[in-house]
Amino acid sequence: MSPVESLIKDIKNKNYKPIYFLAGDEPFFIDQVTDLLEKSILNEEEKGFNQTIVYGQDVEVGQLIGMARQYPMGADKAVVIVKEAQHLSRTIDQLEMYVNQIQDSTILIINYKGNTLDKRKKVYKLLNEKGFYTEFKKIYESELPAWIEQKVTENNFQIEPKAKFLLTEYVGADLSRLNNELEKLFTIANDDKTITPKLIEDNIGISKDYNVFELRNAIETKNIEKAYKIIKYFEKNPKDNPYVVSITTIFNLFTNIIQVHVTADKSKQNLAKVLGINPYFVQGMTTAAGNYPLKKATRIISFIREYDMKGKGVGTTGSVTSSQLLIELVYKIMHL
Repeated sequence: MSPVESLIKDIKNKNYKPIYFLAGDEPFFIDQVTDLLEKSILNEEEKGFNQTIVYGQDVEVGQLIGMARQYPMGADKAVVIVKEAQHLSRTIDQLEMYVNQIQDSTILIINYKGNTLDKRKKVYKLLNEKGFYTEFKKIYESELPAWIEQKVTENNFQIEPKAKFLLTEYVGADLSRLNNELEKLFTIANDDKTITPKLIEDNIGISKDYNVFELRNAIETKNIEKAYKIIKYFEKNPKDNPYVVSITTIFNLFTNIIQVHVTADKSKQNLAKVLGINPYFVQGMTTAAGNYPLKKATRIISFIREYDMKGKGVGTTGSVTSSQLLIELVYKIMHL
């Protein structure tokens, strides 16, 4: 069970901790736990006198301790939520005093986004030993399909494999945006209970024929004419088709191709497990591996890295568009 799943389970069972120090570089999980705590501990009537929300840039640690030591009025618990607490990094050590003398009737929730506590410091050791410190790391892109699947299942929906891929590639690892897009799709799909590629194409601005999935397929099958048409479409719709998404998709394709080559057991089920993909996509990967031998695929990775840097303005002369860079890259890939 992941840290966020463990916390959510305890909160839903009303098994609260006196301190939640929520740190790390994945703000979505920090917000998710904080929102659930805010909804669960106090009812709306109790919040007026017993819930305090402050921001790290507006308070000092000493003031927070003072707030946490106040007794609740007409409720069992007082709740103090500190958002953007990373602004208190220089003085956060002072929290040690409170961790050693906790006010049992208070639940102190600290959002320490984009940062972590120095693990050599006593305040970290105290919080960690008592089980009050949780660190949330960004999930890897390879883990996104599983995260989407879990979110869909939790909402009693199903999602088709291609639809899952489209969301992963189009939205990327921005979990807040991904969650918002899924929530929108749940509302639109309603009684159908299935997220399909068409539903995504119709409601998230992804073209049916001109998207990163189809670009990937064109490269897999060495269909250069199809690839060029898609890239030209991207040029006319740059906001909906950012260069970084295309580059990332192509990079992921060739890392998968290399993985296929170096995997001894090339059965459908094993490749699906090794690559972390649905068996639905394995045939496309084996086709791609046949079109791009290991030596070429490894060389192509260096091309992709080069064009990733060019997309950031490194190593280019004059004004070059992202579509021009993509066309150059695809030409090199297919003519190596």
